[in-house]
Amino acid sequence: MTGGRSHIWDDGLDDRVPFLARLEREDRMSLLAIGRPLHYPARGVLMRQDEPSAHVLLLLQGWTKVTATAANGYEALLALRGPGDIIGEGAALSGRGRSATVTALEQVEAVAIEQSRFTGFLAGSPAVALKLLGLATDRQRSTDRRRLEWAALSVRERLAVLLLDLVRTHGTRTEEGVELTVPLSQQEFAGSVGASREAVARLLRELRDRRVVITSRRRIVVVRPDILRRILGGDCRSAE
Repeated sequence: MTGGRSHIWDDGLDDRVPFLARLEREDRMSLLAIGRPLHYPARGVLMRQDEPSAHVLLLLQGWTKVTATAANGYEALLALRGPGDIIGEGAALSGRGRSATVTALEQVEAVAIEQSRFTGFLAGSPAVALKLLGLATDRQRSTDRRRLEWAALSVRERLAVLLLDLVRTHGTRTEEGVELTVPLSQQEFAGSVGASREAVARLLRELRDRRVVITSRRRIVVVRPDILRRILGGDCRSAE
């Protein structure tokens, strides 16, 4: 919803084109036909890190978060996946355990395809297999670019980037400002920007005191996106 940003990954957001949207209609319908519908409640776990792979999921409705936990217990938010996305394909193709946990942020409707049926479908449909390969390449390219950008930013700047990204991709205009429609906790924000929960809480409190954002439990309204863009420009002065 908000423009004005310029980052080195801006021309590499093809990973945001979901998998089902990349397929021809006939291929998309054929793939969905070999699966079975599943429903998950908000905060329900769709997949767990390290568990064996038995199926892939095609998301039809609702948003999910993808997280990974390190050996020391630190949890990182890796991605948000929503309608049209595929999850679990990496483990299905490699035969290894799940690399991350996927949790519903709201009610989710999906189609589950058993691993053997999924790999068999790909073997018989080179066009779909190439689209999946293209998706994997785009996701890796976006991850690499963000990692490079992250290395040059402070935690304050990373948080500003994340908030502006969410304003654009998951923002709804309200009387107060732009409300983020994905209910992320402070810990999840911390995992996304590579910081401690305490550091993120402090930065959000500063932004709230400056009336840049309004916060409550799992709710953030961005009131002054222009101030967030100013932070990225190196100007951290108050909004007044």
